[in-house]
Amino acid sequence: MADLITVEDPDDPRLRDYTGLTDVELRRKREPAEGLFIAEGEKVIRRAKDAGYEMRSMLLSAKWVDVMRDVIDELPAPVYAVSPELAERVTGYHVHRGALASMQRKPLPTADELLRTTRRVVVMESVNDHTNIGAIFRSAAALGMDAVLLSPDCADPLYRRSVKVSMGAVFSVPYARLDAWPKGLDAVREAGFKLLALTPDEKAATIDEAAPHRLERVALMLGAEGDGLSTQALVAADEWVRIPMAHGVDSLNVGAAAAVAFYAVATGRPGA
Repeated sequence: MADLITVEDPDDPRLRDYTGLTDVELRRKREPAEGLFIAEGEKVIRRAKDAGYEMRSMLLSAKWVDVMRDVIDELPAPVYAVSPELAERVTGYHVHRGALASMQRKPLPTADELLRTTRRVVVMESVNDHTNIGAIFRSAAALGMDAVLLSPDCADPLYRRSVKVSMGAVFSVPYARLDAWPKGLDAVREAGFKLLALTPDEKAATIDEAAPHRLERVALMLGAEGDGLSTQALVAADEWVRIPMAHGVDSLNVGAAAAVAFYAVATGRPGA
């Protein structure tokens, strides 16, 4: 059973995992280096625990202690009970959901390991917006994508904002980082995947024409918001595909485009 510890000093060193959560640059460097990430909200904390992540500690306002009692009783990690005001002083923002947990990261699989056992893969290039990362993972989980591969400069899927937006879907879709870009795409192709680059370019085939749901193994490539895929990534692809647009709209937000494309890639949909 976890210890329930009341803390009244925002500088208490036991709260160090939770300090400065709004300082993106600090947390980007610190969390991977220290092997931790932050789960926010009851559902996300439970999903992280159920996915096998080890809990380092929890930070709860008083009204959440009873809600999380079953988790508290199961785990040996310390639980710090604080006032909402103190939580805000420590984290740098008002913790609306009243419950935070510091979780221990797991070692990432290699891209080769994921490619051996998957058929539908997402490949992201330079997606640095944490909201978009979270939205893409949530859609990938919901629509049956098997894994995600990230270029070296993509944002961290376990950053608090990404985890929160994904509603914990980052825990259910395995992911790995490619060591080199775009050279790492060679290994994807060699594993038998057809590389489809999602682009609004009119020269691209429509996604229905490409019929990705009929392909044995598909790697769908997505670029960053605004810039899209780089020239190098587009050259490395086997085929360019686009989502047909109406009413003069030239493109979709990458999170929305990803969801549409994942549905087209999914097997078992009507007509698949």
